[in-house]
Amino acid sequence: MVNALTHSQSQFVLVLLNSNCRGSKSSSNTVFRKPFAKFSSLTTKICHASYHRFADTKHTTLLVETYHLHHSLRALLAKLENEYSNPLHMLAEDADWSKDHFWAVVRFLKSSSNFTHILQVFDMWKNIEKSRISEFNYNKIIGLLCEGGKMKDALSALQDMKVQGIKPSLDTYNPIIHGLSREGKFSDALRFIDEMKESGLELDSETYDGLIGAYGKFQMYDEMGECVKKMELEGCSPDPITYNILIQEYAGGGLLQRMEKLYQRMLSKRMHVKSSTLVAMLEAYTTFGMVEKMEKFYRKILNSKTCIEDDLIRKVAEVYINNFMFSRLEDLALDLCPAFGESNLEWCFRLLSYACLLSKKGMDIVVQEMQDAKVSWNVTVANIIMLAYVKMKEFRHLRILLSQLPIYRVQPDIITIGILFDATRIGFDGSGALETWRRMGYLYRVVEMKTDSLVLTAFGKGHFLKSCEEVYSSLHPEDRKRKTCTYHDLIPLLSKHTGLGLMSLMC
Repeated sequence: MVNALTHSQSQFVLVLLNSNCRGSKSSSNTVFRKPFAKFSSLTTKICHASYHRFADTKHTTLLVETYHLHHSLRALLAKLENEYSNPLHMLAEDADWSKDHFWAVVRFLKSSSNFTHILQVFDMWKNIEKSRISEFNYNKIIGLLCEGGKMKDALSALQDMKVQGIKPSLDTYNPIIHGLSREGKFSDALRFIDEMKESGLELDSETYDGLIGAYGKFQMYDEMGECVKKMELEGCSPDPITYNILIQEYAGGGLLQRMEKLYQRMLSKRMHVKSSTLVAMLEAYTTFGMVEKMEKFYRKILNSKTCIEDDLIRKVAEVYINNFMFSRLEDLALDLCPAFGESNLEWCFRLLSYACLLSKKGMDIVVQEMQDAKVSWNVTVANIIMLAYVKMKEFRHLRILLSQLPIYRVQPDIITIGILFDATRIGFDGSGALETWRRMGYLYRVVEMKTDSLVLTAFGKGHFLKSCEEVYSSLHPEDRKRKTCTYHDLIPLLSKHTGLGLMSLMC
């Protein structure tokens, strides 16, 4: 079609030329204008059509090439997934890999933690094509090896880099210094810092940040301070990342004064405090039971919508319990719900709040709300309520709840068993509940604790659990190694060693 149009276009030009030769000037002006406009329009259409056809062809070619590239990559990675495959043998069989194929293999080796083959494959691949011997490729390989803790291979790559006449840069040295520091090889790390200076490289904050973080990991807090001073003397001012690392490490080491001093300095300099730094400070305050400061940073984290791990939330709750601030547990639960969604931990906090206050009315309200929200009971919920009943000597309610456990599909754990026997010691008749558990096979299950540890923090271990610990400590080491112990085995054992008279319930 294009050829036909081109032929028509040529014929049209010939007609115009002949007309120009025969006509006068005035007539030529009137004759040439309109036909030439038609000619231009036709030429434009032809050019546009040709361009779009070329663009479509090019796009199709790219799609095909991309498809084949992805197909070959998938085939290559499928080979690598074979446990008997060796990337060196595969490269030798294929003769060569493209850049995309090579780095895909390297990423696969990294994801499968097979760092051993990375340097070997790189050496073989770069020797196939000398243009691949570049600073960029070496830096990338050295960084991956340091990340995987293969410092021997990383140093080997650095040495080979120098042999190839490539001058190492900051991007080369920093991963090596960080990797050596993480392993506690600080003298080697400092030797490379001296090497950087000798080669005329100016150290940046990233170099020192890795070193400072490693000092913190090994609890070398004085060395951290000296490193900062040295950093400042050499004209490399600590940046927000440096300050965040310092605060986190001091918080982890319990050095609260240093931590707070740096935090105030960050605020005065209007530096960004990372959420992980706030979490580290909160954890430090919970460790030392500093309620006021703990609450201050808890609020900061809550307002920043930073996710707090359950273990840290439990530590905050423990501080409240140890300080007899039981009402704060419900406040804590109500704060957590809108921020992180409803969870079992929320109901645990709310029930504990009223149970520790020995408020039956409060517990009933929470139980009703759980029922309205269609929240299933677990052994933690049941044990919290029963422990409160035992403390209040509400034996009638205790008996009702024990009978309802099967309805709630709650199976007793060692805390539940302990509640029953501790209640029996102060006048409760637990024979009916024990008979039900025996009939349902619960007493022949392996002894386990499924109750949240906060319950023990709030109510203590009780006589039964303390007796269990005494018996366990008195056993021969070989007997302690027994992996299976049922409640049916445990109760006679306690009766024998403590004389608690528990067997009367078992009969």
